[in-house]
Amino acid sequence: MSRSGRVAAERRGHEGEWLASVWLRLKGYQILARRLRTPFGEIDLIARKRRTIAFLEVKARTDLDAAFSSVSLTAQNRIARAASHWLARNGAHQTHETRFDLIAILPRRLPVHVREAWRPDFAAGGL
Repeated sequence: MSRSGRVAAERRGHEGEWLASVWLRLKGYQILARRLRTPFGEIDLIARKRRTIAFLEVKARTDLDAAFSSVSLTAQNRIARAASHWLARNGAHQTHETRFDLIAILPRRLPVHVREAWRPDFAAGGL
């Protein structure tokens, strides 16, 4: 991918994450972190609603199937390790329920929020 292509993709990613965070706030979520970088990887969004912490991956794709298939098992495990790392450093949230969600940003549609889009294939740090 050319430099201009990477810049455009990065811009689309930022726009998608901004739109997803607005959508979540409208649904009553509090955004706790955006683009959180950990030694294990990045989490696009972390949000809380009541006693649930959602670790969200945001994907801008042409359809929902493409969004789902773009989150590989390797990516899911990386996000789960990053989530475990974040929880270990944010003790106030360790007793909350946790889940891994997907927000699909699709052309000419409202964002699609898929709760529990996946579950980690390992148990780590209460996840």
